[in-house]
Amino acid sequence: MNKAALLFFPACLVVSSLVSAQTASVTASGRITGKDKTALPYAHIILKKEKDSTFIAGTITNEEGRFSLTGIKPDHYLLETSVTGYKTQIQPIFIGSLSEFLEIPTVELIQEQENETKIEAITITATKKNEIDSRLDKKTYSVADNISQNGGSVLQSMQNLPGITVQDGKVQLRGNDKVTVLIDGKQTALTGFGSQTGLDNIPASAIDKIEIINNPSSKYDANGNAGIINIIMKKNKQNGWNGKAGFTTGLGSLWVRKENLPTIRPQYTLTPKINPSLSVNYRKNKVNIFLQADNLYTETLNKNEFVTRTYDNGTVINSQLKRNRNTNFFTTKAGIDWNIDPQNTLTISGMYGSEKIIDRGDQPFFNGDMSQRLRLWQFLEDELKTTVMGTASYQHKFKEAGHVLNVGFNYTFHREDEKYFYDNYLPSSTGTDAFKLLSDEQVYDFNIDYVKPLKYGRIETGIKLRNRSIPTNMNFIPGANSVLDVSAGGKADYKEFIPAVYGNYVFENEKWEAELGLRLEYVKIQYDVNPNHPTYKSDGYNYTQPFPNFRLAYKLDDRNKFSVFYNKRVDRPNEVDIRIFPKYDDAEIIKVGNPALRPQFTNSIELGYKHNWDNGYLYSALYHRFANGTITRISSIVPDSTLIYAIFQNAGKSYNTGLETIWNQKISDLYSLNVNGNIYRNQINAFTVQNLYPQPNTFSADQQTAISGNIKMNNVFHFSKGFDMQCTLVYLAPDIIPQGRIQSRFSMDAGVKKAIQKGKGELFLNATDLLNTMVIKKAVQGNGFAYTSNDYYETQGVRLGYSYKF
Repeated sequence: MNKAALLFFPACLVVSSLVSAQTASVTASGRITGKDKTALPYAHIILKKEKDSTFIAGTITNEEGRFSLTGIKPDHYLLETSVTGYKTQIQPIFIGSLSEFLEIPTVELIQEQENETKIEAITITATKKNEIDSRLDKKTYSVADNISQNGGSVLQSMQNLPGITVQDGKVQLRGNDKVTVLIDGKQTALTGFGSQTGLDNIPASAIDKIEIINNPSSKYDANGNAGIINIIMKKNKQNGWNGKAGFTTGLGSLWVRKENLPTIRPQYTLTPKINPSLSVNYRKNKVNIFLQADNLYTETLNKNEFVTRTYDNGTVINSQLKRNRNTNFFTTKAGIDWNIDPQNTLTISGMYGSEKIIDRGDQPFFNGDMSQRLRLWQFLEDELKTTVMGTASYQHKFKEAGHVLNVGFNYTFHREDEKYFYDNYLPSSTGTDAFKLLSDEQVYDFNIDYVKPLKYGRIETGIKLRNRSIPTNMNFIPGANSVLDVSAGGKADYKEFIPAVYGNYVFENEKWEAELGLRLEYVKIQYDVNPNHPTYKSDGYNYTQPFPNFRLAYKLDDRNKFSVFYNKRVDRPNEVDIRIFPKYDDAEIIKVGNPALRPQFTNSIELGYKHNWDNGYLYSALYHRFANGTITRISSIVPDSTLIYAIFQNAGKSYNTGLETIWNQKISDLYSLNVNGNIYRNQINAFTVQNLYPQPNTFSADQQTAISGNIKMNNVFHFSKGFDMQCTLVYLAPDIIPQGRIQSRFSMDAGVKKAIQKGKGELFLNATDLLNTMVIKKAVQGNGFAYTSNDYYETQGVRLGYSYKF
C-alpha cells in the first residue's frame, strides 16, 4: 500500500451516504364560499393531524375567499374551516407525494340555519424531494456532500454516485452510455444537445446538486434511452448581499505507473489543479440579481494507452498513445429575476464558457519484439471552445397554487476552433502535416409549458420548437510525405428541426398512483457535405414518432411501495457521429463518422420497490431495455493495410436487463452508509454491416453477451464540531464493448472536511484512486486483426480546498 493510501485509509473506516438533506413539503391552496358561491373572506383555516389532532398550520382567507398552506408534509390530516354565521366544517385530507402544488376543491360552508350535507374526503399530493423520490424514478444528490470528490470536475463528482459509472470519459447509467445531460433542465452546448460532452472540464464548484432520472416523463425530450442526468447550478435567492467564494488546489499523477516506450517525451507527473470560484447575489424587493464565476485549470495525463495489435498474417505492432493535456475552463453565469407582481415573474440570464485545450502527444510504433521503431507520431492540438447562451423565461402564476404557465426562449452559440499539427517520423523519411477545424453551432429553443392542479393529481402539457445548425469546415494542410486523406476534408452543414408537443396526466389517492404521458415529435435532419468527398454524399432523414410513458404504483402502506414503468425513447446520431472527416488523434486507429447513421429507438420496462424504515430504506429496480438500430463503433481494416478504421454503424438489436439495489442506513448520529449494487446482462445480436470508408468492406459479428455489474459503497463519519470524513469504494465488473470486452476496475476515494468560522467557512482535503488501481484494460477482436490495450491515464490525485459563505 502506497503512502497516499496509508494517509487516507483511516477515513475508509467511517462511512455514510450522499443523502440530500431535503424534506417533503406541499403548498396547498383553496377557496371558501357559501352555498350561493359567494366568497367568504376572513374564514379561519386550521390543519390538524388526523391521528392526534395536533395543530400543524393555520391561516385566514383573503377578500376573494382564497387561502394557502405551505410547508406541509405528506400525511393524513383534518381540515377545519369556520367563519361567523356558518357551521364549522371538518373534513379528512390525505396529502400524497406526487405534486408540489395542488388545489383543494372549493369548500362550501353551510349557514347555521341550513341542513348539513356530507363533504367528501380530499386528496392533496406533494413532491417529496429526498434522495430516492417516492415515485422511484428520480435520485437527487448534493454535490457538497460528496467530500471525496470536492474540488474536481462534474464528471469526477458523478463517479461516486449510485447507478453511475464512467467509461472512456462518458457517463453510463446501468451500463448504458445513451444518457442525456441537462443543465438546469435544459440541453446546452456545454454538455451536448441530446448527448453528453465536456463533463470532465466543468468544475463541480459551480454545481448545487445532481438529479438522476431513470424513467423520464413525456415533458422531457425523447432522447437518452438510458435516462437523464440534470445538473442544477448554484443560485442564491436570499435577501440582501450574500454569496460564496472558494479556492481549490491539488496535484495529480503523483508518480509514473508505467514507463514510456523508448524515444518519446516524458509523460506528465505531479500535475497541478487550480480552481477559484465565486457565487454572489443581491435581492431586494422585486429584484434578484445573481452572478457565478468559476475557473478550472488542470494539467493531466489525459491518455497513456499501451496497445498490442496482432494481425492474421502474423504481423505484431506495439504502440503507446501518450497525451499530456493542459486545460483552462472558465464559465460565468449572470442574470436577473424580476417579480413583476405576485402572479408574474421574468428571468433573463446569460452564460459564457471558454475552454482552452493544449494537447502534446507522442505515439511510437514498434515491431513485435520491440527491436525496431517503425514509426513515431507526435502531435500538438490547440483547441478553443467558446459557448455563449442567453435565456429569457416568463412565468405566470394563476390564483390556485401550482397552476402555472411557463414560456421560455433559449439561444446558444458554440464555436469549436481546433488546430492539429503532426510530425510523422518514419525510418527513411519525416513528414509534417496539419489541419484546422472550425465549427459554429447555433441553437434556437422555444417552449411553452402549462401545469394545472387537479383534485387527485395534475395535468401537464406544452410545446417545444428547436432549430439547430452546425456548419463545419475541415481544412487539411499536407506537408512532405503526408499520410492524411486530404480529399476527405471540406465543408459540411448539419441542420436539425424538431417541433414537439406533449401531455402528461398524474393521479394519486391513498393506495394508487398513476402517470400517463405522450410526446409527439417530428424530426428533420439534413447533412450536406462537400460534393467532392470521395466516399460520402449528402444525406438526411425525417420521422414523426409518438413516445409514450406510463407508470403505475401501489402503496401497501406508508413504508412499502411497488411501481411499474414503461417508456419509449430515441437516440439520434450526434453531429460528431456523422462527421465525414477522419480524426487522427490516434495515428493508426482512425475514427470516422457516417452520414448514413440512423436513430436508435429503445423501449424500456421497469419494476421498482421501495421499503422505508426509521433510519434507512431499501430501493430495488428490475429493468429491461430492447433497442433497434443500436448505434456502435465498428473497427475494421482494408486489404494490404494495418490501419484500423473505427466507424459508427447501426448494429441491429440489443438488450440490457438488470437489477439495481440501493441500501441506505443511518447506523448512528456518527455513522451511516449507502451501498449501491447493479448487475445486468448486455446482449448485441449478430449483425452484418458495410463500412464505406476508406473503401467498401463488409463486417460481420456474432452475437455478443456478457453479465456485468458494479458495486459502490459510500461511507461518511460525522464527528462533532463540523468535522466529516468520507470513503468511497467502487468495483466495476468486466463488460462487453463494441467487438470486445473491458476488464474489471476498482478504485478507492477518501476525503475529510471541517466547518470553521462559525459555519461560514469550510476546509477539505481529499484523494482519488488512493491505491492507483484504476486501469482501463480492453480486448477487441475484428475481421483480420485483434488488439489489447491498457490505459494508465491519470486517476490519482490529492486536492485541498477552502470556501467561505458571506
